[in-house]
Parts: sequence; structure tokens; C-alpha cells
Amino acid sequence: MPELPEMETYLTLLAPRLSGKTITGTEITREKSINVPVGVWREAVIGSSVQRLERRGKHLLFHLPGERLLLLHLMLGGWMFCGTEADKPDRTVQVKLAFGSEELYFIGLRLGYLHLLSLEEAEAKLAVLGPNPLELTVAQFGERLRMRRGSLKATFLDQGFLAGIGNCYTDELCFHAGIRPDRKIADLRDAEVLALYHSMQTILQQAMAHGGYMEHPLYTGDRWTGGAGDLCQVYDRGGEPCNRCGDAIVQTELAGRKLFYSPGCQH
Repeated sequence: MPELPEMETYLTLLAPRLSGKTITGTEITREKSINVPVGVWREAVIGSSVQRLERRGKHLLFHLPGERLLLLHLMLGGWMFCGTEADKPDRTVQVKLAFGSEELYFIGLRLGYLHLLSLEEAEAKLAVLGPNPLELTVAQFGERLRMRRGSLKATFLDQGFLAGIGNCYTDELCFHAGIRPDRKIADLRDAEVLALYHSMQTILQQAMAHGGYMEHPLYTGDRWTGGAGDLCQVYDRGGEPCNRCGDAIVQTELAGRKLFYSPGCQH
């Protein structure tokens, strides 16, 4: 599932391409991917301009005139491609937005969605999200973490704790800090909380600088998106040797979610 660095990459690349552009056409092949009847959708979006783009956690917001917006959550398996029909990947497209000759394709929205909402509706939906982890001070992070119970993994996956961190970056930041993601928060020492904070900042910033771990480019010739995939130290590397200690990376599950750690250097 795309997390904060992947959605920030999309925001960075799409904002200059789409801001101020008018939606000239749309196509819906999976009505469950939107939240209104197709006729209502077409009437609302065609002729509207994208005034600006914004990211909230794992969501991307396409602001339209009249305090309306399109709220995107790609969920598991969702991604986007921006280009012409000739350049489009040979994949099933659930939603398409046309901007003249250039089109934005929403692909793999089996669980994801693109909803047309008023600004008020969107704010109510997003009100459950926690703060942006990159905007927290170490004191704020420690205070929020100490209020939680259970494991680090479960806590970081809760978007009400922090918005934007998911399966991959939870395991990666815990590896960077030298702490197992199944550690109980109540057992953490102050030095470990500090290490987690700095690792969170480092891993997220590093992933953003390299375009996240998405497998597919956003447009033809895009060599930035997905560059962080090669930086993963434990995620999806079960059974492989750890680059830091040489032990085989463990893959297990916690509450139905994949969990990866290096037993030799995470404690």
C-alpha cells in the first residue's frame, strides 16, 4: 500500500502537471471506485479545474472550485499513470480523468477509491487522522507514543496515531533504530523512543528523496518514482541475510499483518 513517501512523490510530480488544468473528460469503468452516480460525477468534474493538490497521510486531495475536491486513497495495489492513451500501461483502468491530450489513469482501485466530496465532508472524513510525522518534535512524538499500549507495529499502523506510515516503513524505521517492531511500547526506554523518532525522520526523508517504493513510473521517462525500493533493509526480504549483521531476516505476522526484522541486530 502506498504510504507517506509514495503519496508525497505523486504530489510533487503531479502538482506542476495538473495545477490550473481543466478536466475535459472522464471515464469510469468501476462504479464502486467513486461515491456518486456516474452522471453526477461527470457533471461535477468535467469543466472543473484542479486548483491545487494536497496530501494528508496516505490520501491525495485534488481541490476543485466551489469548495469541492476529489479524495484519493489508493489502498492495496492502487497506482496512477499520467500520459496519453498510446503511453498507457496495459492494465485495467477504473477511473480516468482527461486534461486535454494528457490523461490521468487510476489503476488497481479494487479497494481504493476516488471520491467527490465537499470540503466539509472531506475534513470530517480526515479528522480521524493523526498528525504528519514529519512535523512532530521529539517531545510531541514521545508524548503521543507513551499514551499508547500494545506493540510498535500495531501503533504505527494506526493512522490515528500518525498519518502516513504503514507496513513497509514501520519495519524499516524499527530496523534503523535497532528495535523489533513487535516490542511493547511500555517496555521502551527513553533512549529507544528517541532512536525511533530520529529513525522515523531519517527513513521517511530518505524514501521521499528517492521517490518511494512504487513499482510503476508515473509517466513515460519517469526515473524517480520507485527509487526507494532498493533501499529497503528488511521489508519483503524474509530469509535473506541482513546487510548489517548477516543473520537471516525473519518474516512473521502480527495481527494478520506481515512483519520483518533482523534477529541479530534488533532487540
